[in-house]
Amino acid sequence: MCSSFHPPTPRSAPRARELLRTQLADWKIDGEVAETAELLLSELVTNSLRHGSTPPGREIGFRFATYDGRLRVEVADANNRRPAPRQASPEDEGGRGLTLVLALAERWGCCPRRHGIGKATWVELALP
Repeated sequence: MCSSFHPPTPRSAPRARELLRTQLADWKIDGEVAETAELLLSELVTNSLRHGSTPPGREIGFRFATYDGRLRVEVADANNRRPAPRQASPEDEGGRGLTLVLALAERWGCCPRRHGIGKATWVELALP
């Protein structure tokens, strides 16, 4: 398991992907699972930055774990509001992140943040 906390900034998604790539390399996870995990992590971080309303001084948390043949990727923020997929129109520039999550993750969900205010949104992928 790997956990990390960072202030929410425009560099949050690239930093999260970098941390995930390093952890996946340590676990010898690559290929399609690694690429999909990176994409889903980017979507979760972007959602957290846009909709998480993380107050100053609060951090976004990233957590990666493997168990029972699965890879779990979590993003935690200080907002209690659960994410909900929406139907984006063709003209919308955003609003498709959770649609990607629904399409690519084996499972996904949201739960209260482990130690503090807010929630953790997670995805799981089957490991080869």
